[in-house]
This record gives sequence, structure tokens and C-alpha cells, in this order.
Amino acid sequence: MFISKYETQIYAIFRLIAGFLFLWHGSQKLFGFPPAGHEILRYIMFIAGPIEFFGGLLIMIGLWTHWVAFICSGEMAYAYWSVHVTHAILPLMNGGELAIIYCFLFLFIASKGSGVFSLDHFLEKRKQK
Repeated sequence: MFISKYETQIYAIFRLIAGFLFLWHGSQKLFGFPPAGHEILRYIMFIAGPIEFFGGLLIMIGLWTHWVAFICSGEMAYAYWSVHVTHAILPLMNGGELAIIYCFLFLFIASKGSGVFSLDHFLEKRKQK
């Protein structure tokens, strides 16, 4: 396909956008911005907030991407199984679709790494010189 030759660049943009979107979930929990529209439990604020904010930021810039994405994937799996599934089995019914998507998106990023346009890539190239 004509777009295949841009796979590495598209993946880098995908990683950057995923991290950018995820960090706002953490910002909502840590800083109240943007407003959540509902009360956020303290344990979620102090555990999920930093993972989402700093994890999203690190994934976005591509630093320690394998490990950070793996941790974010695990957090989303935990969120789904501890919060969403207690309301209903199907993700469509329990509001857990985003948690599942993020879980597998971050698992994919954890397996693939940061790619180009990342601090990991820059540091690796610098180490080789």
C-alpha cells in the first residue's frame, strides 16, 4: 500500500498522540483540569493520576517507552477489572471501552518501543557515536 513506506513515522505520531491523550486523564485527576464533572476518589487521584500524567508525558516524548507503556497498560487492565466490570460484563454497558483500548494500545507500544522521533531513539543514536 502507498502509505506503508511511512510506517515508522506514522507509528511515532501514533505514540505521541496516545501519550498526549492519556496525560490529560492524569491532569484531570491531579490538577482538576479539565474538570471531570464527577468526584474522583482519593486513591485513584494519587495512584492513577501520576501514572496517567507522567506515563502519558513519557510515552509522548518517547522516554523509557517499553517500561512506561507496560505500566500504563497494566493500570488500564486494573481499571477495567476493578471498576468497570463490577457494573456489567460488556464494555459497551460498563463504560470500559476506553480502558480496554488504552490497555491494548499501551501493550502494543510496550512491545514495539518508542520508534523514531523519540528521546529513546535520540539517546540510542548518541550512545552509538
